[in-house]
Amino acid sequence: MNLKHFDIAAVIPAYRVEREIEEVLAGLPDTLKHIIVVDDCSPDRTGELVRKAAEKDPRVILVRHEKNQGVGGAMLTGFRKALDLGVQVVVKIDGDGQMDPAYIPALVSPLLQGKADYAKGNRFRDFEALREMPVHRRMGNMGLSFLSKAVTGYWNCFDPTNGYFAIRAEVLELLPFTAIAKTYYFETSMLAELYLLGASVIDIPIPARYREETSNIVLYHVMFEFPFKLTQTFLRRMVLKNFLYDFSMLSIYLLTGLPLFFFGLIFGTVKWVEYYNLGVTAPTGTVMLATLPVILGIQILLAAAAIDLQSIPKEPLSKPLV
Repeated sequence: MNLKHFDIAAVIPAYRVEREIEEVLAGLPDTLKHIIVVDDCSPDRTGELVRKAAEKDPRVILVRHEKNQGVGGAMLTGFRKALDLGVQVVVKIDGDGQMDPAYIPALVSPLLQGKADYAKGNRFRDFEALREMPVHRRMGNMGLSFLSKAVTGYWNCFDPTNGYFAIRAEVLELLPFTAIAKTYYFETSMLAELYLLGASVIDIPIPARYREETSNIVLYHVMFEFPFKLTQTFLRRMVLKNFLYDFSMLSIYLLTGLPLFFFGLIFGTVKWVEYYNLGVTAPTGTVMLATLPVILGIQILLAAAAIDLQSIPKEPLSKPLV
């Protein structure tokens, strides 16, 4: 497939990448019609270097932020610019050189063929490249990936936090930008919104390249932000998908399983404390009254989880362009 026949744009969020940005821009293929670099108020020479690159390559478009907005905020600005240009596909590429541009055709082709609306990289499909990933990143990404699968509803995808992705423009236009996080929670929140739209998402095996780049992620902020955000996103998905946009057996299971489980748990805890303080054994009937609702609640919630696993959007919203 000749990608030169299509209007494809790359959006690059840039912050403190003065050492890598020139090499990244020079390595991008000529199949890209537009290269949108968002200087997220970087305190180094990133913006200046991009401006010089734009003088040599007319495809390069520099957008500056007067105030730092985070990687998500930079991407949303780049998305708006790409949509204004009337592109067909948008590819996200980081400015630190971790993403090999040779994989752009692998990301874009399924979208142009109408096989999916959103294609993302998966670093865990290439076992040789996986060995190069630092152990702490590997373990952290695996744990976060499982939680993100449950939260977003895309159980068929792994490595949900992978920032190397491509999306069809008509699907991008449907996304509520105000609901997408501007922080490093950006990728997960975007997947959650895609699920609510019913967009089809696929994984593309793409190894990451780890060099001497410095990560801008503040671990302290991530550790405190992600648990709250993941819980919030999961609850929002459950409510909107099962009680506002639709009402199915999964909705009924949630309405019956959750009350049963929590009634048994709370009742059992209260009675255990009560009889423990009295120093006597709880009657069999009391034990059963606490245990049975918990068991039934768990069984019903497992049935709900099985339905959720089968509810992954499969049919693309966008039409084939080839």
